[in-house]
Amino acid sequence: MAIATLGVALGAVLGTSGSALAATEHPKPPPTRQEAPAPGRAETPARPEAHTRQGTPAAGSAGAPAAGSPAAGSADAPAADDASCTVPVAPPAAIDASEQPRAGTLAPPPLPVPAQPVGGPRMGDCGNVLPPGAPPPPSVQDSVSWVLADLDTGAVLAARSPHARERPASLLKILTSLVIMKRLDMDTVVAGTEADADAPGSRVGVGPGGQYTVRQLFTGLILNSGNDAANALARQLGGVPATLRYMSETAASLGALDTRPASPSGLDAPGMSTSAYDLALFYRQAIQQPLFAQISKTRLYDWPGRGDLPGFKISNDNHMLTEYPGTFGGKTGFTDDARHTRITAAQKHGRRLVLVQMRGEQHPVSMDAQATRLLDYGFALPSDSPPVGQLVDPAGTVRPPVADDSAGGADPTLVAGSVPTDRPAENLPASLAVIGGGALLGALLSMLVARRRPPGRHSNAVPRGQLPDD
Repeated sequence: MAIATLGVALGAVLGTSGSALAATEHPKPPPTRQEAPAPGRAETPARPEAHTRQGTPAAGSAGAPAAGSPAAGSADAPAADDASCTVPVAPPAAIDASEQPRAGTLAPPPLPVPAQPVGGPRMGDCGNVLPPGAPPPPSVQDSVSWVLADLDTGAVLAARSPHARERPASLLKILTSLVIMKRLDMDTVVAGTEADADAPGSRVGVGPGGQYTVRQLFTGLILNSGNDAANALARQLGGVPATLRYMSETAASLGALDTRPASPSGLDAPGMSTSAYDLALFYRQAIQQPLFAQISKTRLYDWPGRGDLPGFKISNDNHMLTEYPGTFGGKTGFTDDARHTRITAAQKHGRRLVLVQMRGEQHPVSMDAQATRLLDYGFALPSDSPPVGQLVDPAGTVRPPVADDSAGGADPTLVAGSVPTDRPAENLPASLAVIGGGALLGALLSMLVARRRPPGRHSNAVPRGQLPDD
């Protein structure tokens, strides 16, 4: 098994390519698509076949959607009692050119689906996944996938299609943060460049003439979601390919088998994939670090100037810090293809919960209001409610309590832990060894931490016309 898994990883690295950064991270209303298409963007792009896996409906969930929820039978919100509902194993087709591979390269295929869902058998279900006898979740919420979990115990309290593979947008910066905190000295000084200033999407203000400590860049990455800071930090880590390799290794080591990072910032690029479950794993690891926890709850921060430009204050993008009592962390994200993504961490009644929302919209109910209702739902569940799943720990981990910070055409299949790239590795044997080892670790971990999935619950494609649509 180990040799076969490693062989899959090596074949994937040798035969797959593609990682071009694109897209934007400035939130907009839901697309009416009446503006002129951006250069290189097709107005009506062809959609390839979607890849899905069948899931089983959650026990005890209502089948008919309540008022304000997505329509029954839609690909985005299958009824909980619909035996034909499927969990996507790849994000829906891009609506723009952000994931078009470079000339002469091919887009990576979907990551393989583990034989058993990580976190327990019900984590492989689609639709709402609730404890037996629990009331239905709030009706006015339209995130395609979400996970509500206890940060201390790792118990998943409730979820919707937790392993559905989606695009993370800036939530991927949580995974990037784990790499930064492990590998970089926070006092190292980094010079800003024109390439940093030209980073697409949200920027915090990095540029030529600026001198920044890693700590300052890290703060700008989390607090203000700076893609320019992500670019500068990736350069300090050895470049984008090296950063993606570290991110992939970290994801595999945590059992995050739905995740393939394609950019350090979370901007859409070929092969990008993660899930609400995986992002909950990342956040649970990150919030244990005092520096990350402190930055996550910071409201305002003095950003240094550069050249003739004076310094200024930046603010936290996470409005839940002021809108939901007990919030002590989180992250926001948006791209045209990912739509709105959100992580919120809050404490109430002695419990610390994390909520991850994927592919949501701000209308008719804002993401903050949706998060508020789902967190209220989670805190209202009895403390002795049986969990529907578990956020797994890395093998051998002895987890300390979370600190109280709430006051204040290629055949090869890429496996989790592999890195999509359209450039040859500078040291191919070393890269193969590292990536193959990460893939092997991920595969072994999935077998150790999850129980068997009932047979006959996968399908690799659905006919055109049955694709999930943003």
